[in-house]
Amino acid sequence: GTVQGKWLGSRLRRLTCELFEHWADYRAGKISWAALRRRMAPVRRKMEALLLRGTQSDDADVRGTCRELHEHRQWLWTFLRHEGVEPTNNAGERSLRHAVIWRKLSFGTQSANGSRFVETMLTVIETCRQQRRNAFTFLTHAIEAHLAHRPAASLLPGA
Repeated sequence: GTVQGKWLGSRLRRLTCELFEHWADYRAGKISWAALRRRMAPVRRKMEALLLRGTQSDDADVRGTCRELHEHRQWLWTFLRHEGVEPTNNAGERSLRHAVIWRKLSFGTQSANGSRFVETMLTVIETCRQQRRNAFTFLTHAIEAHLAHRPAASLLPGA
C-alpha cells in the first residue's frame, strides 16, 4: 500500500483499539452507558474525519474502502444508538456457525424447496438454541398443533 494508506490505516487501527478499550470498560461495569457514549464522541469524530480524508486518497483501494465506510458510517455506530448491540459481529458469526458446518457436511440441497426447508429448520434450531429451548420438543409440538389444526407456539419473544 501507499505511505498515506499505511498512515491512515495505522491511525484508524489506533482509534479502533481505543473504541474497544472503552467498550471493555462498559462491559466490565466500570463506566455507564452515558459515559461510554461521551467517551466515544471524540473517537467517532476522529474516525469519520480520517475516513473522509481517505476518500481523497491517491490509492484507489484506500479511496474505495474509505468512501464505502464513510457513506455508511451510521452503521458503524449502531452500538451507541441501541444499548445491547455489540460493536462486533461475533453473535452473528456464532449463529451462522452451525449452518456453515451443516452445508460442509451435507453438500447443500438439490432444489429451491430443499433450500427453503433447510433455511427454516436452521433458523428454528438457532432461535431455540438462543432461547435455551429444546428444538426437537418445539418442532414436535408445532407439528402436533398443525395436524390438530391448532395454532402452534411462537418463537417470538413474549408471544
